[in-house]
Amino acid sequence: MAGVSDKARFYLERAAPELREFEEKGIFSKDEIRTLVTKRSDFEHLILSPGTKPSDFLSYVSWERSLDRLRAKRCRKLNLSRSSSSHASQARTFGIFERAVLKHPGCVPLWLAYLDFAAQAKATKRWRRIATRALRLHPTNAQLWTIAGRRAAQGGDMERARAHFLRGCRFCTGDAALWVEYARCEMEWLAKVEAKKAGKGVRKGVNALEAIKATEAVQEGDIIRFDEEDEESGDEGELMLPDPDAQGQGTKKKPDVFDEETTRKMEQSPALSGAIPMAIFDIARKQPFFGPAAAEQFFDVFAGFSNLSSQERIVQHVLAAMEELFPNHPCTCSCQIRQPLIGVSIVTAAFPKALRESLARLKVALEGTTDRKALARKTVVWVDAILATEGLDEAIKTVLEHTKRSLESPS
Repeated sequence: MAGVSDKARFYLERAAPELREFEEKGIFSKDEIRTLVTKRSDFEHLILSPGTKPSDFLSYVSWERSLDRLRAKRCRKLNLSRSSSSHASQARTFGIFERAVLKHPGCVPLWLAYLDFAAQAKATKRWRRIATRALRLHPTNAQLWTIAGRRAAQGGDMERARAHFLRGCRFCTGDAALWVEYARCEMEWLAKVEAKKAGKGVRKGVNALEAIKATEAVQEGDIIRFDEEDEESGDEGELMLPDPDAQGQGTKKKPDVFDEETTRKMEQSPALSGAIPMAIFDIARKQPFFGPAAAEQFFDVFAGFSNLSSQERIVQHVLAAMEELFPNHPCTCSCQIRQPLIGVSIVTAAFPKALRESLARLKVALEGTTDRKALARKTVVWVDAILATEGLDEAIKTVLEHTKRSLESPS
């Protein structure tokens, strides 16, 4: 244990300047400093001892972050705007996470917590390096690929987001989660493009090309590159070619690369009419995981984007495939029943008519499904969701409550 004590003392001594600052500025009293040193010493001995668990590191991080929140609160109370302890606390937490993933590289929750902390700290370049290391160690983890793809998409780089999702789909062929999230990401991109074309965020009536550009403002710090050899190296001293499109003083503005004909073709592109989400679904049909439940997940994702002009076409594409492959399965019947309600607001006059059609389909489906009880359970779920809506019409409420009782009663 001598080795453990020496290592623990080494890490504790690195925090000595911060502790002196606490005492000099009156952030913590001497007794409080003595208590937190004892607590930190216990954590250091715990994580340095043989047989340490990932939860020990997470507990240490949680304690450090709670201590930092208390420090920040007292600094505000004392009007201490400048304090080096805030940076020291963040650096120490990063150090604990780094030691944790080196000790337990196979623990995915540790990597996820590490990524979450880096994102909260807005350390974009560090986040990219952490994500790259995590994906290299866990290429078959769908959650890590989803986080990487979604972060790139939120940063406006759909090309990089698609690259992450496509690379992840090559590895994750045993679960539908990543494929469904990829389809969701593409649907969100389509919704953003249509919102921009409608004038939300840019001038009204912009063409498709300008709308796409408006949704894809790339943040370079979030790009994950798997072919980097030296991830820590910077760009200082590196020669770079000048931008040929840059507008210098006294230069004439160059003509746009995309002319009117190209813009017209972009507006008619299949990608803007839902071709990519449907292609994801079609390729997913050939994967080992595909079945009625996976198809229903795709249906649920597509049904949630009622503001898309191409939604009806995409939903019908999925439903047609389900009717062909699993004609009387409860998942297929449930999707058929809910189809008339897609895109119809509960508080509009069109809802009673759509509900009437759904209930008529429910009656037919209960007679022909292969599992009546499973279909009844699925139906009760969305019926409860409608009943929970505030301001629901009393007549509709009465009908749905009667339907729910009939489904829950033993047949």
